[in-house]
Amino acid sequence: MQIKYSIMEESSKRKRFTKVATNRVQKIINYLDLLQNCSNRNNYEYDEEDVNHMFDEITKAIRDAKAVYTNELNKTTGKGSFSFNK
Repeated sequence: MQIKYSIMEESSKRKRFTKVATNRVQKIINYLDLLQNCSNRNNYEYDEEDVNHMFDEITKAIRDAKAVYTNELNKTTGKGSFSFNK
């Protein structure tokens, strides 16, 4: 019975992850679509530096978010392991 409970628990966590992550990814995509609306030069004034600054920040945020997931996937059980790599 204990094994079945663990499998059910993982399934519940998986379902919760896919539901929450799907909604959040869709919101990010929707906001990027809204950001694209600012590209209309008839309504807004910007230069290449502005565009580069915006997308550098977005890229950094994406890298940081992915790093959190990668670090979580690479965690070892127990005491962990030593490394100079960060």
